[in-house]
Amino acid sequence: MFNMSNSFLENLKKRRSIYALGKNVKLSEDEITEIIEEAIRQSPSAFNSQSIRAVILYGKAHDELWDGILDILHGEVPNEEAFKATKAKVEGAFKAGLGTVLFYTDEDVIADLKKNFPLYKDAFDMFGEHGMGIANVDVWTALANEGIGASLQHYNPIADKFIAEKFDIPANWTLKAQMPFGSIEQPAGDKEFMPDDERFRVIK
Repeated sequence: MFNMSNSFLENLKKRRSIYALGKNVKLSEDEITEIIEEAIRQSPSAFNSQSIRAVILYGKAHDELWDGILDILHGEVPNEEAFKATKAKVEGAFKAGLGTVLFYTDEDVIADLKKNFPLYKDAFDMFGEHGMGIANVDVWTALANEGIGASLQHYNPIADKFIAEKFDIPANWTLKAQMPFGSIEQPAGDKEFMPDDERFRVIK
């Protein structure tokens, strides 16, 4: 591999799933919010539709989110022994952090795209998922570049109703992911990669 100097790729390498979070973050909540909002604002979307919505939770709201999800999970796991492991994960890897980003797709935007561009109507749900994935990674990487750890969670659809009612979420917003974030109390382990010749093809 040639000696590549690319700050964007270096930042991507910092983006890891961090499951040991804390609240020891140097940036203020306002500064973190600005980073998250700008990362989403600069994320591309089909036809510049800007279908991604985000709710950023701190403090009491962040705690209430994970306490509520834990209550829901208590009724889903098969026994108390299994719940102990679930509780330890939720409290240590998610609630222990400083905050959480809730990522949503505005379904009204997707519906308008289907109406206004009928030729592509069957593809706009997929395009919306593309936009969501890009926004997820952009926020994740932007936080990692500031030394803030995060992971991407999907306690939907089981927690959708609770979250919507708790935080007064518009009915046309569909929850796609939750991103707890905070200080990195324990770094991620080494990451293994599959062989390049099984993954990439270059054709000339």
